[in-house]
Amino acid sequence: MTNLGERFKCPIPNKELERRWSAIREAMKEQSIDGLIIQNHNQFLGGYIRYFLDIPAPTYGTTIFFPVNEEMTVISHGAIDGPAVPPAWATRGVLASKTYPIIQTLNYTDYDAPQAIVEKIKDSHYKKIGLVGLSLISAALYQYIVAKLPGVEIVDATDLVDAIKAVKSEDEIALIRKTVALHDHLAEAVPVLFRPGRKESEIRSELKRLAMDMGSEEQNIVVGTEANDKAFIVDPFFDNREIKQGDRMVILIEVNGPGGFYGEIARTWCLGEPSQDVLDAYAIATKAQKYIAGMLKPGAAPSDLFKANNDFLISHGYAPEKRYFAHGQGYDMVERPAFVPRETMLLKEGMFLAIHPTAANNKALAFSCDNYLITAKGAELLNKTPQIVFSV
Repeated sequence: MTNLGERFKCPIPNKELERRWSAIREAMKEQSIDGLIIQNHNQFLGGYIRYFLDIPAPTYGTTIFFPVNEEMTVISHGAIDGPAVPPAWATRGVLASKTYPIIQTLNYTDYDAPQAIVEKIKDSHYKKIGLVGLSLISAALYQYIVAKLPGVEIVDATDLVDAIKAVKSEDEIALIRKTVALHDHLAEAVPVLFRPGRKESEIRSELKRLAMDMGSEEQNIVVGTEANDKAFIVDPFFDNREIKQGDRMVILIEVNGPGGFYGEIARTWCLGEPSQDVLDAYAIATKAQKYIAGMLKPGAAPSDLFKANNDFLISHGYAPEKRYFAHGQGYDMVERPAFVPRETMLLKEGMFLAIHPTAANNKALAFSCDNYLITAKGAELLNKTPQIVFSV
């Protein structure tokens, strides 16, 4: 057997996995759910698989059946009757591992994982099954289990898992603090990389390499530069612009760190002196962040804070937010609670959040992003990077 520490960059302690499994099984019992089905196909927004398994889902996907009364079954891409994927030495809490040559673009493999799950449910005589993350589960899986299990009640169990996953334990918080420090280190490196003649993509590439060197597994780094006061991040597909003297650059860094937890930071850098309009907009974005941070207390409703942020922006002459300006983070780059009118989850001690208000008017655009931890006394700002517009 290979030692976990030899291959894993940062394995989660056994006691933490057991805490999660126990809490989820207790919640399942309260709702008379016999088993959960979880399926993810990526790491950025595939945190459910890692939450249960401490191993992220690869591109080909991983499916888990998590029973209330025994260890889980893991179904992954691999050879029929081949070695377990992930390897047996790397998994904990797994009763059985099944592998099939499953690939989403080969439609005749659509039902391989569902067939294995249905067989397990029938053999165990389960009567109520919960699905976790409906938008992350394939239509083929859903269609198959509904058709083949007519006597079984199928329910959405996403809220059940989200309520537990959103509140971080002491073990998780210790790793999250390291992730936030990694983001501060990356922000510290930006002035060395930002210079005329370089492409936006070059800066993104170097930051990703630095992140990997510091232990990150997945990186979403977005860069945007402009000669005017409305520079904003652009999709990496379009980050081909060459940087010029006098440009303003906005970088959003969202990477995971030790243990797979994501964080987020954004700042503005200028090749030269920033305009007063940019400084004013950034000051309002930062004040909005701090204003909302002062309301981050257990029991607060994100929907109320969404309105409070917009009221603040409008009162200072800036446009209201029409997307979301804050959200939870963890194994997913974006997870609940999200600060939107439809969010029903209330804030709790131990939640880890990214807050990034945008201040935009007809003169300038700026946003400031940092991570906060909700404590019994309020919000703790975790980032150490100064909240300023940097002049390079």
